[in-house]
Amino acid sequence: MDERTFGRSGQHASVVGLGTWQLGADWGDVDDKDALAVLEAAAESGVTFFDTADVYGDGRSEQTIAAFLSGRPDLHVMVATKMGRRVEQIPENYVLDNFRAWNDRSRRNLGVDRIDLVQLHCPPTPVYSTNEVFDALDTLVEEERVAAYGVSVETCAEALTAIARPNVASVQIILNAFRMKPLREVLPAAQEAGVGIIARVPLASGLLSGKYTKDTVFPENDHRTYNRHGESFDVGETFSGVDYTTGVEAAADFAALAPAGCTPAQLALRWIVQQPGVTTVIPGARSPEQARANAAAAKLPQLTDETLTAIRDLYDRRIKDQVEARW
Repeated sequence: MDERTFGRSGQHASVVGLGTWQLGADWGDVDDKDALAVLEAAAESGVTFFDTADVYGDGRSEQTIAAFLSGRPDLHVMVATKMGRRVEQIPENYVLDNFRAWNDRSRRNLGVDRIDLVQLHCPPTPVYSTNEVFDALDTLVEEERVAAYGVSVETCAEALTAIARPNVASVQIILNAFRMKPLREVLPAAQEAGVGIIARVPLASGLLSGKYTKDTVFPENDHRTYNRHGESFDVGETFSGVDYTTGVEAAADFAALAPAGCTPAQLALRWIVQQPGVTTVIPGARSPEQARANAAAAKLPQLTDETLTAIRDLYDRRIKDQVEARW
């Protein structure tokens, strides 16, 4: 699989990576055997970038990645984790002592001395404008606890603030066919600054797979049930903030645009891979089959101008007014 560079850091990632939120929690139950099988399928398909977080299953996702990689010393996989969501979300918690403690825990979970990439996990907005926060992150690099650092953001404004910081290696942002606002300012700014872009929630929590209907019922421990209206965290993380009924209807129109030999999910991933400035896209997977199908999207032919125009038109007609003002 093709790899792209996180500009400032010089690190490389496959254009399709693997998001491992599903392997920790909040998407229904995934047992350890199935989680390891997903990682194996992704790696065998050429994926060289795993994204996780200390809060996914309260460390379970990190530990599962460590268990898998310890048995596969032949693999060279860049592992990115995130920190900051295990405490009260106030700016005062984003200080060096806490960073060291959170980093110690993640390094233990991952079984490494130095983490490839650590990201602030959608912190309170003032954090992005606080010099001391980035001084502390620089200290983690100087102490060789992390090779590089980045941020995971909710809004385009937060992304632009982070990109202006001289040592930020990457910005992780929601980007998909139902969330196009980052294309206008964030991706061009990141390209100019040499900042990598990690595109998350690429399938809009599964909507863009075309598998769901208005009558689909998700498990109680799935965020698509308990966070549908933002009850537990930012509602933009669930269905990209799109009203579910609208999303299902628009997803059916999106699925109809898939070229022959391409599933709706692969169309969604291929669309992201083609956007200038994207380093990697990180779909999740609950089965080896999903992991392989996601990775295969990287090798599909370029989408035609006609298809790209149709996807943009669908967004402008059905989705744009729901999401752009907020994120």
